[in-house]
Amino acid sequence: MSSDVAQSPLSVLNTVFGYPAFRGNQQAVIEQVIGGGHALVLMPTGAGKSLCYQIPALVQAQAGRGITIVVSPLIALMHDQVGALHELGVSAEFLNSSQTPAQASAIERRLFNGDIALLYAAPERINQIRFLGTLDVLYNRGALALFAIDEAHCVSQWGHDFRPEYRALTVLHERFPNTPRIALTATADALTRADIVERLQLHRAAQFVSSFDRPNIHYQLTEKVDARKQLLSFIRTQHAQDSGIVYCTSRKTVEEVAAMLRDHGISALPYHAGLDTAVRQQHQDAFLKNDTPTVMVATIAFGMGIDKPDVRFVAHIDLPKNIEGYYQETGRAGRDGEPANAWLCYGLQDVVNQRRMIDDSPADDSYKTVMRGKLDALLGLAETVECRRGRLLAYFDDQTVATHPAQPYRCNNCDNCLNPPRTWNAATPAKQLMSCIYRLQQASPGMGFAAGHTIDVLRGKTSPSIERFRHTAVSTYGIGAATSEQAWRSVLRQLITLGMVIVDTASFSALQVTDLGRDFLRAQSELRLREASERSSLKTAQTKSAQPSRSTARKATQTASTLDTQGDRILHNLKTWRAAVAKDHNLPAYVIFHDATLAAIANLAPHTLDDLSAISGMGARKLAAYGADVLRVVDSQRD
Repeated sequence: MSSDVAQSPLSVLNTVFGYPAFRGNQQAVIEQVIGGGHALVLMPTGAGKSLCYQIPALVQAQAGRGITIVVSPLIALMHDQVGALHELGVSAEFLNSSQTPAQASAIERRLFNGDIALLYAAPERINQIRFLGTLDVLYNRGALALFAIDEAHCVSQWGHDFRPEYRALTVLHERFPNTPRIALTATADALTRADIVERLQLHRAAQFVSSFDRPNIHYQLTEKVDARKQLLSFIRTQHAQDSGIVYCTSRKTVEEVAAMLRDHGISALPYHAGLDTAVRQQHQDAFLKNDTPTVMVATIAFGMGIDKPDVRFVAHIDLPKNIEGYYQETGRAGRDGEPANAWLCYGLQDVVNQRRMIDDSPADDSYKTVMRGKLDALLGLAETVECRRGRLLAYFDDQTVATHPAQPYRCNNCDNCLNPPRTWNAATPAKQLMSCIYRLQQASPGMGFAAGHTIDVLRGKTSPSIERFRHTAVSTYGIGAATSEQAWRSVLRQLITLGMVIVDTASFSALQVTDLGRDFLRAQSELRLREASERSSLKTAQTKSAQPSRSTARKATQTASTLDTQGDRILHNLKTWRAAVAKDHNLPAYVIFHDATLAAIANLAPHTLDDLSAISGMGARKLAAYGADVLRVVDSQRD
């Protein structure tokens, strides 16, 4: 860090990072840490969590108080974060397995000499005996300023990205008790937060919980009919020229979906743990560093630390495990504040598969109970007729929802708000379905039957198994013939969500009626359920509910620029120039300048370096390094 940078946090923000003011809780967090306190920070993706430890690190280093150690989970993430800091003129490095012993030794020498403000390292490195010895030396010198644990939800067994190596970070408070610790994450429910506090000994830490709301993201969840056709329709009608991420549960599905998209002229790449490491890195680099719109089709092995700001959509063609995972994954869309889509299609088989994974896991019963509860919360989000965003925020105890007690919360940027689903009194078919489950068990004692068999009986169909068990003779055979299979599956899925029916994955996914379901069978009350959307399932991408209002999202984020013809030309040429610089530096283009910064430059069309310095995101180092080139690009496109 250059010596002429003032020590105040606001001066560092202005001069190094080029931003005029702090956002949300940033200033309070920074003051807490600089003052020697611990902190637990929850901020949504794109809200500026990294500044909460980067600015204290620079202030502390400038004051001679030592180095900040950042615990980071991924090599690629470290590389991009350190590269971005180098662009700002910050003395930052990383230590990981991609380096030679000579390179690692050189960095360690710089550590001892006090030449590094921030050092990024994986939890595995932090816990190595040799590296702990290095930290001991720094600690005894009074040269350890701060520990920053990024992606802190990885500490918790309840978190969606649990990593056992993070649990060993208990060594930090045991071995270095006087060094402040800050834990940061974008996603953690109350249970996960409590686990983070316990594992990292942050009981006395100040907790800073920002709103989880991402107003620019439009949420749409739809019933699965033909997931691949639905996905193709969604991308073609809304995101034909955009970069996005498609999440699938299995590696096989990833490969098949990527191939399908390519067959239809969409640039798509697969990413999963079964690919060769070099291929995975090549695909990730293509997605992050190329300006060509690309769709990454991936398992959840892809995503943590993906800072690409212009991801316009995240799609799921399989149901995630829980709301935390869903929120984290969808949060990779629209980091630039511009409108983005979170699209998910799900079906009854998804529910069965997720329950089977929980039931078949080697975990203890208490863990399975918690995981089932998390899955039930996600199913509640999928089946709700209320505002999707309201459900998400309520799950995380976000006070945004609590401020609307007089009327139901509405975001006006989700499918349920823009196109309210129809409901119907499904008491009769619900009772018919649960009665059918009973009748089948009575007709075949000791047996259990899955959803497909049960619905076939209700609809009066024949099959080898129906004939074998003589289920044409049960009283419920054919009583639901007038109702489509899709509608029956919708009813069953919602009964499972309501806890009236369960799927016994230990008995070939057999259906069972619960005590709650039995109580309802005896009751006379109505049951309002969401109406099956089979008529529009393959056309959802073209409906009003699937099209986010760009004006609404822009009003919420205020980041978009309306450019005239000259501004469009300037922006195009600035992006071309940026791509060349990024390629030369082996960095993603957004690390050089974000799209929002380029758009602001194109809109202002500055004449001088002083004009350019007023642009948000234009710090002193970038102004010195790129200012003259930027002005030349702007001048070349003036009318």
